[in-house]
Amino acid sequence: MSKSVEFFFDIGSPATYLAYTQLPILCADANSVLIYRPMLLGGVFKATGNASPVTVPAKGAHMAKDLDRFAKRYGVEFRLNPYFPINTLSLMRAITGMQLRHPERFEAFIDCLFHALWVDARNLSDPATVAAVLDESGFDPRYVLALTADEPIKEALKTTTEEAIARGVFGAPSMFVGDELFFGQDRLDFVREALN
Repeated sequence: MSKSVEFFFDIGSPATYLAYTQLPILCADANSVLIYRPMLLGGVFKATGNASPVTVPAKGAHMAKDLDRFAKRYGVEFRLNPYFPINTLSLMRAITGMQLRHPERFEAFIDCLFHALWVDARNLSDPATVAAVLDESGFDPRYVLALTADEPIKEALKTTTEEAIARGVFGAPSMFVGDELFFGQDRLDFVREALN
């Protein structure tokens, strides 16, 4: 049986974006399955007492430089979003909804949002901007908005977030190979070793 990587993520995390650009390649190379597990990072922070590194000015400045270094190493486009941090509740509900209702379009959906946030540096706190991004990428903004209000979808996001917390997740990105937790996009080498 092939191994898998469970990728607990919230698109509001720039480190998660960097992991997202690398994990499909890493999993393909290791003949492994990538399982996307959308969660709400704000809920994880609240439950664990953690906070974004940008809340500590010196750490935030260092993080920005580190993210640039890794983007160059990976050969991917990256811009630290001037609107960061943002509230991702509606976005993560929409992502959960697309995964549940339209799995065939799920990866294209998260790709357009990751790209808007961390390459184009658009303000996804603004509903009009979100609608424009979705429309430009071929998604119906009204349909996506309806997903965010759907009770089973809201409950699914809450359940995955609670599962992440119960399994020891305290931030994003968090990856599991079996029961082993790997936190941070800078731990991808350990994920690769675990798969091999």
